[in-house]
Amino acid sequence: MLSYNTPISVNGQNTGPTGGMSARLPVKSVGNNASVNGVSSNDAVSGTGRHAPKEQHIWLVTGPAGCGKSTVARYLAESLHWPYIEGDEFHPPANIEKMSAGIPLTDADRWDWLTALREASIRALDQGNDGVVLTCSALKRKYRDVIRVAPYFTPNLHLHFIYLDASEEILLQRVLARQNHYMGANMVHSQFEALEPPTSAETDVIPIDVSRPPEVVMADALNQVLHTIDGIQKDQSE
Repeated sequence: MLSYNTPISVNGQNTGPTGGMSARLPVKSVGNNASVNGVSSNDAVSGTGRHAPKEQHIWLVTGPAGCGKSTVARYLAESLHWPYIEGDEFHPPANIEKMSAGIPLTDADRWDWLTALREASIRALDQGNDGVVLTCSALKRKYRDVIRVAPYFTPNLHLHFIYLDASEEILLQRVLARQNHYMGANMVHSQFEALEPPTSAETDVIPIDVSRPPEVVMADALNQVLHTIDGIQKDQSE
């Protein structure tokens, strides 16, 4: 079972206990309407001497409550030196009140939230960052499709999803162990009822089994990210 109370090594350093669902890593966090001071590292110069458009990436870590979205996303952001966006921080007060009361959000409750996350990701990239990592449950395909609009008019922008997969029973145990979080255990079942797991047709989704130890999950996620980015860079250079 995935425990989030064990020390996690990041870049050879022990981060100490994660204290629940969030690994306490020194990442650049992007709040609602916040700016990001990023550093570009993959600018390329073409044979004409002009700077070619750099490849940029949005990595969305998804899954139901308790799957470890924040922990995995923070780890990726720290390892890649990219800004991190915590999706929960973009919920309007009305959404938080509903979830705190155990009332599932409707599609209408989520549209503005999803759009805000998409726009925050683009703002982070506009600041010069090569990529951004964000969390969002993205339970249904149509929710994921809202984020998929981001690269439509930016050919060098690549969107990826990491789907953290675990059984309802495992996630219920984790949520029950959490403290001071508005998402109650009763919301786990409602999220699984709404869940539309990504299918093979969604080729931009990487599923990861989070029933394994945390260090295995995080290493797997990072390896998948690096492998994907490396493949894109090789394709662009050919």
